[in-house]
Amino acid sequence: MAVKNSASRSRRKDAAASSLIPKLLKNPKTTMTLALLFIDSIFVSLIIAYVPYTKIDWDAYMSQVSGFLGGERDYKNLKGDTGPLVYPAGFLYVYSAIQYIAGGQVFPAQILFGILYIINLGIVLLIYVKTNVLPWWALSLLCPSKRVHSIFVLRLFNDCFAMTLLHAAMASILYQRWHLGLIIFSAAVSIKMNVLLYAPPLFILMLKAMNISGVISALAGAALVQVVLGLPFLVSYPVEYISRAFNLGRVFIHFWSVNFKFIPEPIFVSKEFAVSLLIAHLVLLAVFAHYKWCKHEGGLFNFLCLRIRSCLSTSSSSWPKTLKKEYIATTMFAGNFFGIVCARSLHYQFYSWYFYSLPYLLWRTPFPTLLRVFLFLGVELCWNVYPSNFYSSVLLLCLHLVIVWGLWSSTPENPYASDKSLRRKEK
Repeated sequence: MAVKNSASRSRRKDAAASSLIPKLLKNPKTTMTLALLFIDSIFVSLIIAYVPYTKIDWDAYMSQVSGFLGGERDYKNLKGDTGPLVYPAGFLYVYSAIQYIAGGQVFPAQILFGILYIINLGIVLLIYVKTNVLPWWALSLLCPSKRVHSIFVLRLFNDCFAMTLLHAAMASILYQRWHLGLIIFSAAVSIKMNVLLYAPPLFILMLKAMNISGVISALAGAALVQVVLGLPFLVSYPVEYISRAFNLGRVFIHFWSVNFKFIPEPIFVSKEFAVSLLIAHLVLLAVFAHYKWCKHEGGLFNFLCLRIRSCLSTSSSSWPKTLKKEYIATTMFAGNFFGIVCARSLHYQFYSWYFYSLPYLLWRTPFPTLLRVFLFLGVELCWNVYPSNFYSSVLLLCLHLVIVWGLWSSTPENPYASDKSLRRKEK
């Protein structure tokens, strides 16, 4: 009897497994995802094989890593031919591993970055499929970017690792794995600080989804990652490490700016211009947080008061809550995008900071589909003008502002998922 039951269970499992593949292939988004990954894998292989590598930061990265592996722990002494090291400790660990695997050679490193590109694309496609915002054909917009392919497999920038980890953190959060997501998020910050642009919207999402003890423990886990990774430098030269790895006051070269090239250089490098952009960034975040992200709770300030009262109350709290996946992705992508719009200087590799969010944000606007596609292609065009000029930078800013207006014009949604809707999605 036991043997018969075991055999029947085995047959049911085999039947379920055999029916899963046809079900997946019947979903056009799943089919499109697999096709895009396959086609782009071939395309990346061809780029590595036939397109010449462009030397920019690789030698500097290897020099900085060699100093670290040689025992140097003073950040002011870790330098390359493009200048001193300005990234947190995670960068050194990642590129030390790359140096070990690739032997410091470019071609094997390009293969590693090609694999990284496909992994990142797979994670991003997972986010898009799970949130179900774009039509299936629009997923193809994530693949044809000349600039993004170049950033990954022809330039080998650390932005690639930072953004891959950021997207992995978002995917974890979509599955309600907040603590894991915060740990991965902190690891991304340890490679490049631009990931902190996601921090304000992420914090609001944490307050909405988690109880206070959960928020504190998740933040503590993220902080612990920074302490552990930076420990060799914190115990030896803490001031040098913190001041250089987390320097928020760097001034980039005007020539390489893609976005504000039309601003005269004396104004571009001025402190007043930097402060005005910071104020604009904070205003955008505050306005969207109040009127869009927290509208369901009566605005940002009312939401914060509710959270404070829930902490002080001895009765059972209504938190934690489950947030809709599309709300999580929209809030995080939009918060980062506002930082991009207000960034004083965007170098060419910085396109990877928000390229993968552009189709998503465009489909969250009320614009017609044709306008969405034109806006996307316009942004891509601006990033492929080299060197950037007055007209390309003005056009890029205008396109960014149109997208901001579209996001502002969209209708706020209920951020919370009901138990019934969750059960339907699971089925």
